[in-house]
Amino acid sequence: MKRRRLPSLVALRAFEAVVRLGSARDAAAELSVTPTAISHQIRLLEEELGTELFVRRPRQLLPTAQARALAQALESAFDTVHDAVAQARRPATRACLTVSTTPAIAVRCLMPALEQLRASAAWLDVRVHATHEPVALDGLTADVAIRYGLGPWPGLRQEPLFTNVFAPVCSPRLGLSRAADLVGQTLLHFEPYRGRSLPMDWRTWQAQARVPGLDLEAGPTFTDETHIIGAVMAGQGVALMSLPLIARELAEGSLHQPFGPALRAPPFQLVYPAERADEPAVAAVCAWIRACVPPPQVALGSGRLRSAR
Repeated sequence: MKRRRLPSLVALRAFEAVVRLGSARDAAAELSVTPTAISHQIRLLEEELGTELFVRRPRQLLPTAQARALAQALESAFDTVHDAVAQARRPATRACLTVSTTPAIAVRCLMPALEQLRASAAWLDVRVHATHEPVALDGLTADVAIRYGLGPWPGLRQEPLFTNVFAPVCSPRLGLSRAADLVGQTLLHFEPYRGRSLPMDWRTWQAQARVPGLDLEAGPTFTDETHIIGAVMAGQGVALMSLPLIARELAEGSLHQPFGPALRAPPFQLVYPAERADEPAVAAVCAWIRACVPPPQVALGSGRLRSAR
């Protein structure tokens, strides 16, 4: 560590004020001391430096060329210190960013991790905008998004967060162990609001599983994934679900993934304007999202995926 050998800061302040204001009396008034105290500090500084800084005349102190150069450097340094102290005294400016994402990601990933964001960026507030519709990342509607799909989204930077793996999921109470057990069970369907289609549904799954006698048209439909998760946990039927989003329940055993096939779907992606990547608030929110999406309890695909039988 570099050690600084500096004269008394009190003496340096007195000296800089005398040169800047042109008299010991004016310097004394600015620093709220007596002219005698100013003269004493200048004498101490000259002794410390081993040189005279002023040409003394009756009621007049004329700085030497060396003194003027030192005073100029000190004035700049004191201005820097002044600005830094003013910044430290100023209340921290709070920022607020809006993250747009699906209701399931909002509930399953972001909400449980809000405390981590507060701990890492106490100056930052986040607004979670839950929707299945892509919204403008214009700083008004939203700033950052977690979107489902491959993109591309022109003008936006995208980072894959996790790839979806869909498989049949049910409550352990139903006692299902093979695909043939689906026949006669209530199938739960997910259809986002405004009829946006998903690449993974029971019809897509059945195209691979080919379970005889399965009625794909029957069963209730939900527009919110969090509602269908609740229905499955209550034992009301079987749903084709994204395994990363129910990692905690699979690990705890409150949900059961009894058989396959498991279908890989497009990823969820972190999306934000490229030109805003270095903004402190955007960088903090993106780092938080990377840490909490998907939930870390179970790695992708770690559930025991069983083949259809």
